[in-house]
Amino acid sequence: MTTVREAVIERNTNETQIRLNFAIDGEGQSSLATSVPFMNHMLDLFTKHGQFNLTVDANGDIEIDDHHTTEDIGICLGIALKEALGDKKGIKRYGNAFVPMDEALAQVVVDLSNRPHLEFRAQFPSQKVGTFDTELVHEFLWKLALEARMNLHVIVHYGQNTHHIIEAIFKALGRALDEATTIDPRIKGVPSTKGML
Repeated sequence: MTTVREAVIERNTNETQIRLNFAIDGEGQSSLATSVPFMNHMLDLFTKHGQFNLTVDANGDIEIDDHHTTEDIGICLGIALKEALGDKKGIKRYGNAFVPMDEALAQVVVDLSNRPHLEFRAQFPSQKVGTFDTELVHEFLWKLALEARMNLHVIVHYGQNTHHIIEAIFKALGRALDEATTIDPRIKGVPSTKGML
């Protein structure tokens, strides 16, 4: 019997109301209504390139700014990823992806280690893409890594267009996580000499 690796998360605060459904073994399908259009675009890319299924319904205090909504989506996605992984038996654990987007090249490396860390080696030429504050990319990724309890390294090797750089990051994130979450039939139990992750 195959275990369904999926989780549904609801988070309601005075700042945001979020319902998120995440399936690891998906078909790259997304249904996204986050009230932050740029995040809709990035999450769609993440889902498509990771071959996940993702549904997000998020309302937040965007009349203030996009910070709370973006941060809380990262929290919910991280929790969902951790729950969907279950006991992590048989997973590859590590993932690495390089993604070019025109002149930009991003690399994302992940370890589903239960040791949360974000190493973020990226600089954005612009502070905004449309109305979206680019500093929120770090905020989203840090909360994702923290709640998923994964070691996440993001390295932008080069790039000039801020939109291209961020797009490459989210595509690489999806591909790296797809690799790390893949079940390898050669792996018995969890891939750790500690006997647990």
